[in-house]
This record gives sequence, structure tokens and C-alpha cells, in this order.
Amino acid sequence: VCHRDLPHVRCSSLWDSTGAVCSGVVMLIASQMEPTYARRVYPCFDEPAMKATFNIRIIHDPSYVALSNMPAIDVSEVKDENGSLWTVTTFNTSLKMSTYLTAFVICDFDYVSRTERGNEIRIWARKEAIKNGYVDYALNITGPIFSFLEDILNVSYPLPKTDLVALPDFGAGGMENWGLMIFQEAALMNLPSDEFTSKKAIIALIVSHELGHQWFGNLVTMNWWNDLWLNEGLASYFEYLGATFVEPKLSLDKIFYAHVVQPVLREDSEIARSLSESEDKIKGSFSLMSLFDNITYSKSYLKEFSFSNANQDDLWTHIQMVVDAQDEVQLPAPVKQIMDSWTCQNGFPVLTLNLTTGTVRQEQFFNKNNRKSTDSYNNTWIIPISWMRNGSSQPLTWLDTSSKMFPEMQVSESEYDWILLNVNLSGYYRVNYDQLNLKRLAHLLENDPKAIPAVSRFQLIDDVFALTEFGYVPIETALELTKYLAREDELFIWNMVLLNLIPDNFESTLKNHEVYPLLKKYLLKRMLPIYHYYAGFIRQNVDALEDDFFAQMYLEKLMATACWLGLQDCLDLSSELFAKWRDNPEYKIPFLVRRTVCCYGVAVGTDKEWNFAWEMYNHTDSIEEDEDILLYALSCTKEPWLLHRFASTEVCVLSTTGKVLKSFVREQV
Repeated sequence: VCHRDLPHVRCSSLWDSTGAVCSGVVMLIASQMEPTYARRVYPCFDEPAMKATFNIRIIHDPSYVALSNMPAIDVSEVKDENGSLWTVTTFNTSLKMSTYLTAFVICDFDYVSRTERGNEIRIWARKEAIKNGYVDYALNITGPIFSFLEDILNVSYPLPKTDLVALPDFGAGGMENWGLMIFQEAALMNLPSDEFTSKKAIIALIVSHELGHQWFGNLVTMNWWNDLWLNEGLASYFEYLGATFVEPKLSLDKIFYAHVVQPVLREDSEIARSLSESEDKIKGSFSLMSLFDNITYSKSYLKEFSFSNANQDDLWTHIQMVVDAQDEVQLPAPVKQIMDSWTCQNGFPVLTLNLTTGTVRQEQFFNKNNRKSTDSYNNTWIIPISWMRNGSSQPLTWLDTSSKMFPEMQVSESEYDWILLNVNLSGYYRVNYDQLNLKRLAHLLENDPKAIPAVSRFQLIDDVFALTEFGYVPIETALELTKYLAREDELFIWNMVLLNLIPDNFESTLKNHEVYPLLKKYLLKRMLPIYHYYAGFIRQNVDALEDDFFAQMYLEKLMATACWLGLQDCLDLSSELFAKWRDNPEYKIPFLVRRTVCCYGVAVGTDKEWNFAWEMYNHTDSIEEDEDILLYALSCTKEPWLLHRFASTEVCVLSTTGKVLKSFVREQV
């Protein structure tokens, strides 16, 4: 029985998105117990510190298979009072674990398997997905990541088997249930249409994250949910190590800063909560669910607390033991004192540097534009400062007071004497330089951008835009650092610049008649080199970008911005590629820029291009992703009569934002 009112059970029909019970529907049942739903499945003290062993037996329809945390030890049959035959699957007694990690799946899936160091790994998915090899990549990397984590952590995986299940519908990207991990299909499947490695990188990161939890969370669990970061933060860290191990060609160090550090710095400046909350601040499951956010996930121990629980102080104690046993690293304070300043306080600091005096001052980063007189920002952190001078790395130093003078950071009158703090974004803080150093850094970037590491260039520009947004510096200061961009060849930096300069809603900029022409001229001049570099690949050899993760993630936005700003070559390229497709429907527009090409192919075309897009949209073989792209393209036309025709076919177009609301009935025009 699948009770659709219980949030801990995900019920999904493979063909009927409503989940309605009807003839011919294949049903699927999968549990999701985290954080407090085990109590709604079976009687228990549903607290992470109350670990126990579990004996699970599932009675189910004989046409389905039942999975749980442990291997099945017996499969038998039983008749009910009506004489109907049922299958009884009994599982081995579990290891000692928290209730939220118990799990079960009842499905009609197939699986592929391999064994790694005695651990049987099976990946379950819909029969056609298994047959077509959609989960083969996930299977090929799971074993090696397991072995990598065992070796780096020096603790063996304690279970004899691991099942990974790909669900058509699942509320989270993945769930780390011990021995029975559950994923969205999109997080585990690599389809033939996924032409480039970006999808593989996403699968590697998600799988690696959930595998990290087998140690951080499953083997050693936080005492209570207020220390959830002990699970999620450590798993998020090891996900990048594991993914880099199986995909060494990807620039996962840059991905970490672009996809984790920058977004969480943005979120952490808006959400006033500390990483580790006290239990009395968390009332009920609603507040509990609020802990599952970016701040939690992205901000010797294992052996002592195996099959047990720990809090953050236990982790600090064990790190302190390591620090005390060596002489290389000297800390300005005990580990607990240092770390409590980061995990028990709201927000994060911004360092303000005066290079004339060598003074560094810290304060909590806050929005000065919205500050109220009653607001309090008196937090102080113990901050490690990595820095370089004139391109040379300097010894790590610490700021453990609100303000401190560092004579070694005073600069001379030479314009070539410059200092960079927080090298490669190694610390969780922003930096506010004085005008003297910013002018020198801007000059350096214009003459030799590679003198500053790529991640530091990313950080430098993102910091100054955030400082502008929050009222620390004027916009002119941020723009000064963007003058060099014609020499910037890193797409992940360009993407960050465009996110800061171009709002999601282009219309707001278009309506500002004074800003748009200036922005167009300023940006286009600087975008031309990197645009032409990638346009060459699109025209001649797009397959050469197969291993360029950032091209797969960010090239679409770069090209969309170039076309939006009216770059003629971008508009011509879109017309060329769209015309090739129109002349030969078997031709595939390069996946990396398909949305932009279709949009501007229609926008600069006539009703012929629009009619072709409409015809292809109605093509019976269109996959859902292509349908969305074509719907978007149909809304890009500049002809009001075509938009009117579009709306009259029961497709609602939100033309003011260029987005399409898919509220339509599939009918002939």
C-alpha cells in the first residue's frame, strides 16, 4: 500500500505523473526518513543519538523486489486471508545506526553490479535504463570512490553490499541511507544525449557526496541536528576529493569556488544564523528542515566514534591532538576557540586593509544600505590570512583581534608593490582593499592578469561587487577592476562577472535607456576575444570542448549575453546554425548553445523560422528538454502577430521576461 499523505514515503508512477492509481500503472515505493520521519513508519525513539540494530521484513507483491539497508537473507511466500500470494523478504540484522538511516524500496527495477574489495555494488533503475546502459558510468565510478575513501580515511566500509537506486521522482538529489542510497534519476543517469562531460562531473560529485556520508553521518553521526554540519560539511568536502579522483581532467578546484564558496558567501550574508545552532533554538521539524541549506552543506575521529555519535567539540578535540603531536603548524589559540568563532557566530567577516599603515581590521560583513540603528555587528573571528606580495607567497599569519598592525604589509611608493589577501580563497571571508592597493591591482590585471591566480581573480572581482552591493565601496571601484577583462580567458570568471553586471531579468536593464548603451559598448569590447575563441570551436570543432567543463556550464550564458547585447557575429552564428537545422532536420545544433541559437535564430528570422520551430516542437519524437528549448525559442520572436498566434494555440507566453509558462494542451494549431 502506498499512502500518498505521508511525506516520508515517495510514491511514483513511471508513466502517470499524477500518481493516480489506474490500470497498467507500475508503482514504486521508496522511503525518506531524514530528519524525523522514521517515527511515522515504525514505533521508535527517532533521535540520531539513539542508535540501534534493526531487523526488517517486508511483505510485498511477488512481481516486485524489496530492498533495504542490509542484504536479504530469506525470500518466502505467504497467502493472505483472501488466498492471494505475497512475497516475504527478510533482511539481515543491520549494524548499529540511527533511525533516519533505515530505508526500503519496493520496485520492479533491474540492476547492474560489480564487486569492489568484497563490497557488492548494485545500481537499480528502470529496466529500459539498465538495458540502455544509462547507469554504467555511475557503476564504474562508485567502486573506485569507495576504495579511495577507504584509503584516505583509513577506515574500511563495514557493510557487505551497497545498493544505489535511481528514482523517477525524489525530493532530494540523493540520500545516504546506509547500504541503500537513493537518487533522482538525473543525478545517477548518463544518457546518450548528454554529449559532454559536465553531466559526468555532476554524477561524480553527487555519488561521491553520498559515499562520503557512509563514514561522516552513518558510521559517526552528530549527537543531534544542531550539529548537522558534521555530516553535511564533511561529506561536501570529500565529494570534491572523490570526484577529482575519478575525473582528474576536470578543474574541480575552480568548480568548488564557483559552485560552493561563492554561492554560500552570498547566502550567508543574507541569512542570520550560525553553523552550529543550540538545541533550544530549534523548535519542531519546521525549524529542523531549515538547517538543510547551503550554509550547513558547504562550511582519528572516525575510529573513536564508529557506530556512535559526536558533536563538534569531539572533532575539535581530535584535531587538537594532531596539532599537539607536531611542530610544523603553530596556532594562535586552541582549536576549539578558533573554530567556535566560525561555527557558533552568525555570518562571516570582511577584512579592511590599509596598506599605508599595514593595518588589517575585521568586522561582520553586513548590508550597510539596510542597516538599522538597533542592529549589532560585534562578532570577532580568529582568521588565518594567506597572502602574497608582488606575486610571491608569504608566511601564513593570523588576525585574532578586531584590528591589528602588520608592518610586513606596508607597501612602498612604487606602483608595482602590491598585496593580495586570502590567496585562492583559502579563507571564508571577503577582503576590502584601500584605494591605493585596488588601483595597483587594477593596473596589474591590465598588464599581466596571470600574475594573480585564476581563483584569486575570481575572488577579487566577486568581493568588490559584493562590497558595492552592500554599501562598502562605490560601483566605480568594482568597474575599475573589470577593465582588464579583454585579457580574461577563464569562463568561470566571466560567468561571475556577467552574474554581477547583467541581471537575470534583462528587461530591467533595457528599460534604463542611459545604462544599456554604455553597458553594451563597455562589455562587448571586452567580450570579443573570449567570444571569438569559443565561436571558432562552435563553427568548426565543437567536439574539442568535450572535456571543458566550464564551456559546458557557462558558454551558453556568454553567447546569450553577446547576442542580447547585439553582437552581429553572434546573431549571424545563430542564424547560420538554425538555417543548417532547418535545411536538414537531422543536423543537431551544438548542445552547448542550443537554447541561444534557437532563440536568436527565431528572433532575427521571419515567420519561416518560427513555423519550423513550431513544427519541430510538435514533432512526436521531441524529448522534454528539446520541447522546453523550442517553447522558449518560439517566445523570442520580435513579431507581435506570431506571439498572438502562439498564445491562441493555448500556450501561455510570458514575453516580458522571455520565459515560457508551460500551461498548454497538446492540440493541432
